[in-house]
Amino acid sequence: MNTVDIIGYAAMIALMLSFTMKDIYKLRIINTVGCILFVIYGFMLDSWPIVITNAFITIVNFYHLTKRNN
Repeated sequence: MNTVDIIGYAAMIALMLSFTMKDIYKLRIINTVGCILFVIYGFMLDSWPIVITNAFITIVNFYHLTKRNN
């Protein structure tokens, strides 16, 4: 297993774990970590659909996380 695979599996696990959370704040935090890992994974694979989709989801998560704290 190489570094790209490890990052991909870590991203997959973080995203799947995030959807088991009952607390929406924890869900968004863990989901954001997974999405950031997927952005890195997408860059490593030169796969723009993965990068764009997960970057967008990361921005949405950050928006909702900061909106909640205000």
